[in-house]
Amino acid sequence: MSLKLPSAPNAGLFKQGYQSHSNADGAVIRNIEAVREISKILLTSMGPSGRNKIIVNHLGRIFITNDAATMLNELEIVHPAVKILIMASQQQEFEMGDNTNMVIILAGEFLNISEKLINLGLSIPEIIQGFKLANTFLQKNLNDLVIEQVKSITDSDELLKVIKPVIAAKQYGLEDLISKLVIEAFKIIINPKNPNNFNVDSVRVVKIMGASLSQSEVIKGMVFPREPEGHIKNINGKSKVVAFTCPIDISTTETKGTVLLHNAKEMLEFSKGEEQQLDIMCKEISDSGVKVVIAGSTIGELALHYFNKYNILVLKVPSKFDLRRICQVCGSTPLPRLGAPMPDEMGEIDIIETKEIGGDRVTIFKQLNDSISRTSTIIIRGATQNALDDVERAIDDGVNAIKGLLKDNRLLPGAGAVEIELVKLITKYGEQTPGLLQLAIKNYAKAFEVIPRTLAETSGLDSSELLSKLYAAHSAEDNSGLNVGIDIDNDTENGLLNIEQNGIYDLLSAKQSAIDFATEATNTILSIDQIIMAKRAGGPQMPKQPRPGNWDQAD
Repeated sequence: MSLKLPSAPNAGLFKQGYQSHSNADGAVIRNIEAVREISKILLTSMGPSGRNKIIVNHLGRIFITNDAATMLNELEIVHPAVKILIMASQQQEFEMGDNTNMVIILAGEFLNISEKLINLGLSIPEIIQGFKLANTFLQKNLNDLVIEQVKSITDSDELLKVIKPVIAAKQYGLEDLISKLVIEAFKIIINPKNPNNFNVDSVRVVKIMGASLSQSEVIKGMVFPREPEGHIKNINGKSKVVAFTCPIDISTTETKGTVLLHNAKEMLEFSKGEEQQLDIMCKEISDSGVKVVIAGSTIGELALHYFNKYNILVLKVPSKFDLRRICQVCGSTPLPRLGAPMPDEMGEIDIIETKEIGGDRVTIFKQLNDSISRTSTIIIRGATQNALDDVERAIDDGVNAIKGLLKDNRLLPGAGAVEIELVKLITKYGEQTPGLLQLAIKNYAKAFEVIPRTLAETSGLDSSELLSKLYAAHSAEDNSGLNVGIDIDNDTENGLLNIEQNGIYDLLSAKQSAIDFATEATNTILSIDQIIMAKRAGGPQMPKQPRPGNWDQAD
């Protein structure tokens, strides 16, 4: 009888190719190291003096940006623990449109602290429980740190309080100009009676290379980067508009057929009926008062000929989303059938003009001051495509700040002031908590130092010296320190500035949300004690290497 050797434990449990990393192998520490790596990448890109990163994606497209959301979208991350953190930051982007960077940086710092606590002998459930208690206390007490609020969303100066700091974090030095464009675009579409109906998608951005940012403008309506199809290019004065989602052409038969033509007369008469039908339809549209036709699908040559005959402007809009937006600008209904529209299906537009901006021919649909438009467009100009993309991201953050403002109009002190105050408050709370949880809570508080420290370091200042000055200013009993933040320009003697005098505020709702997501993601990652990964689908993943020599050379 032969001796049977024992096989590896659980050898037959998983299919071949599975990988398993357990806590005994140091899975938790490895997860923390992976998160530390991604937070280190994004750390230096935070704040007005944040550095740019060059990212070349898998298609070879180059991105030069300091926007965390763009970086995370373009980096192809495969580590499952880091993906959990990215999901939390994406949720922050969907909810608030800003502070994406803060979620990753805070979570990275929380996990760094957790690693030290694990080495000190604290168990993971104790760390998680301490972090949860600290977060609950923070969410309750963050409301007490509010120092300002936006009283009216129709007042430009009030809106600047929330928009300007957000844009300054992306485009420092250009915040006044970009904030002005965002406020102008917002005021066109807002309904003062029901401001909560504001939709971020209603503010469009069109990027046209050339000139400089100072030549950017806001249009009450929409701008299309293409010319009208027919001879009519411009229309002044109120005009009726109709939009069709179906093809504007002669209808084709479902089955193929063969027609035998004996002479030229038969050939001319063969298509005459269809031509007459199309002519009648175009005349009906013209007789209903329509001067502009928006084609959401194809438009035939013959139909275009008859629209030119009746002096109707035809614009082809291939995107169904743009078609919906143009209907919002004009107040028309997209029609799935050809023919004369009913009076309530038609919209109105004041001016349509085709002009050349920086070498690009564009069609502008514009409403005048007394007309209502539910869409506004910011035309931004700039020297390079990367510069335009970065300004667009700053505008997007500014518009999202307004969305957050409509949820909650309260503002916290910016420039690292609120974080230092949180360190003070949470440490105090930790000292009153008995047991080992005290250690987790006090270390959770210390993590918030990362924000003012990074702001100081990226601005070229001495972070240790500035932090000690900030702590001293915030230790005042009368809470006067709440108004003191970091002066990144270093114009003052002690490197600190007055928040209210300089108008540097953070939105309460965005800050609350970011801290909550960061804590939640940290606790989720800490609670993972094993990673089981299946073999990737498909064939062997071979590295792409260019073949030596010419492509037609013999092997």
